[in-house]
Amino acid sequence: MKKLFIILLILNLNGSFAKALEADVFVQKTVNRASDVLSKNISKEDKINGLKTIAKETVDIRGVGFYSLGSIRKNLDKNQKEIYLNLFEGYFLKSFSSRLSEYTNPKIDVVGKKVLNKNYTIVNSLLVATSERPEIKIDWRIYTKDSENPLIRDLIIEGLSLARTQKEEFASILNSNDNNINVLFKTLEEFSKN
Repeated sequence: MKKLFIILLILNLNGSFAKALEADVFVQKTVNRASDVLSKNISKEDKINGLKTIAKETVDIRGVGFYSLGSIRKNLDKNQKEIYLNLFEGYFLKSFSSRLSEYTNPKIDVVGKKVLNKNYTIVNSLLVATSERPEIKIDWRIYTKDSENPLIRDLIIEGLSLARTQKEEFASILNSNDNNINVLFKTLEEFSKN
């Protein structure tokens, strides 16, 4: 789990540098910005707030949220979609920032990229090994349709897609409750409050 959250942290760094940046440069700048926040001598709360700001600027939270919801999103009305997106953003921001704030200066090096099409580029990176953890391979799925505003859509850590994992968790909650969206709303709300 710690590996997953380290990656999420890195995920959420710096949209302000995104103008006319290639996807690999965008990821490296984002990672550097997150490392700066984590290495500062500031309170945990300030680190969390800094990481949340980075995430809001660099992650396509709306896109990740709808992907995580799966096909049930087609059955929701406009009001339910708004409620879900608000709850998902709170859930997403809390889940990565509170855990990542425990880390100090994770070093991630971008090592390559593969342009899939005009909309997506996969950026390859490595979380540098330390005496406490092994090297970890992290691939970033970057949405590049708007070249001036690339956004992170997924992290694939050692072959495991965080977005797909999230989608499977939400599907399990919904399947166990007759696809009652209000149960998922309550789950997300309770997580964000605790």
